[in-house]
Amino acid sequence: MESDSLLFSFFLIFTGAAVLSTIALFFRQPLLVAYICVGALLGPYGLAYITDASLLTDIAEFGIIFLLFLLGLDMQPKKLLSTLRKTFLVTLASSIVFVLLGYSTGLLFGFSQTESLVIGFSLIFSSTIIGIKLLPTTVLHQKHMGELMVGILLLQDFIAIFLITFLDAGNLQQSTALRVLIAFPLLLVFAYFTTQYVLIRLIARFDHFKEYIFLLAIGWCLGLSELGVALGLSAEIGAFVAGVALATSPISLYIADRLKPLRDFFLILFFFTLGAQFNLLLLPDIFVTCMVLAIAVLTIKPIVFRYLLKRFSERDSLAWDAGLRLGQISEFSLLIAFVATQSGVIGEIASLTIQGAAILTFLVSSYIVVLFCPTPIAINPKLRRD
Repeated sequence: MESDSLLFSFFLIFTGAAVLSTIALFFRQPLLVAYICVGALLGPYGLAYITDASLLTDIAEFGIIFLLFLLGLDMQPKKLLSTLRKTFLVTLASSIVFVLLGYSTGLLFGFSQTESLVIGFSLIFSSTIIGIKLLPTTVLHQKHMGELMVGILLLQDFIAIFLITFLDAGNLQQSTALRVLIAFPLLLVFAYFTTQYVLIRLIARFDHFKEYIFLLAIGWCLGLSELGVALGLSAEIGAFVAGVALATSPISLYIADRLKPLRDFFLILFFFTLGAQFNLLLLPDIFVTCMVLAIAVLTIKPIVFRYLLKRFSERDSLAWDAGLRLGQISEFSLLIAFVATQSGVIGEIASLTIQGAAILTFLVSSYIVVLFCPTPIAINPKLRRD
C-alpha cells in the first residue's frame, strides 16, 4: 500500500471526505464531523491506510492561519465595536461559568490543574458553524438575533485567539503574558501603518489585476504570520492581525471571497489530521468523561445563556432560541486541544476528552437546533426559514 505517497493520501482523504460528507448532509450534521471521522477511520488507529498523519500536520496548519485571516477580514472596526458592546457582559459572565464547569469536571475525573483549566477554557466557545450556518439568512443580516449571535461568537473568537497564543508558547506563565502584552501592540502598529501607506496604495493602483491582489493577500497573511512568530506570538495571531488591518480596505470582501476555497481545502486536512490522531484504543478510558462533559454542556449552556440574555433585557423566547443555538462546544475547542497537545501543555487523554465531548455536542446540538429553532433546514415546515 502506498501509504507514504502524498497523492495517495490526498485521494483517500478527499474521496473519503466526499462520501462521508454526503452521509452527514443527509443526517443534517456539520461537515467537520465527517472530516474527523474520515481521519479516525483511515488513520493509524483505524484501518491504517495513512500511517504517518504528521505528514499532513504542517500543511493542515495553513487552514488555521487562513481561517483566522478571514475572520479578521470580516471585522470592520466601527461595526465590530458597536456589536461587541451589546454582548460583552453576557460573554464575560458565561465564560466564567463555563471555565468553572470544565475545570471542576476535569478535577473530578483526575486531570491535573493545568489540564482541567484547558478543559474549562475549551467549554467557553460555541460553534460558529452551528450557530451561524443554521441561522436564517434574513435573521443573520437584518434582525437583532443576528447581531446578538455574531457579537457573542466574535467575542468568543477573540478569547480563543489569545488563548491559542499563550498555549502555543507552551506555558501559561506571567512571562508569556508580559511578552504578549508588549509584542501584540507592536504587531498592530506595524500592520496598521503598512496597510495604510503600502498595501492600500498598491491595491488601488493594481486592483484590476485580480491575480496580483490574490497573491498580495496571501503574501501579507503569511508575512504577518511569520512576523508574529518572530515577535514571540504565534502564526495564528499574526494572520488575524493581518486580516483586521485589511478589513478597512474596500476590496476586503473580494479577498475574503477568493480565499475561502483555499481555507476550506486546508481545513479539511486539519480536521482529518485531528481525527487521525484520535487514539481509538483509548476510547474506553475517556468514554464516561466525554459523556459527562457533553451532557453538562448540552444542558447547562442553553440555560446559562437564556438566563444572562433575559437578565440583560432580551425577550424570553429570543433568549431561549439563542441559548439553544449556542449550546455546544466549538470547532475552536478542537483547535485549542490540538495546540495545547502540540505544545505539551496537556496530555493525550485530556486532548481526546475535549475532542470526544466536542463531537458529541456537535451531533446532538445540530438535531436540537433543527428540531426546535427556525432554520433553513428545519424538519418542521413551520420552523423552516430562508
